[in-house]
Amino acid sequence: MPHRLPYRRSGYVSDFTRFIDGYLQAHPEVRASQRLGWRIYWERPVNFDAWRRAGTDSVPEPPYHYD
Repeated sequence: MPHRLPYRRSGYVSDFTRFIDGYLQAHPEVRASQRLGWRIYWERPVNFDAWRRAGTDSVPEPPYHYD
């Protein structure tokens, strides 16, 4: 899959980019693994009640932090 980046003006594609593109085409299971990893670490459900409690349970910081 060639990269379509808006800031790329020349037709140059690095050897590494060509290697990764070829590897991902030959091994589609890697994309599925990447999506699964993304969901595990970033797409977590948000518990809004716990989030609100965490914001209200904070201890005020003193004016001079190092006292």
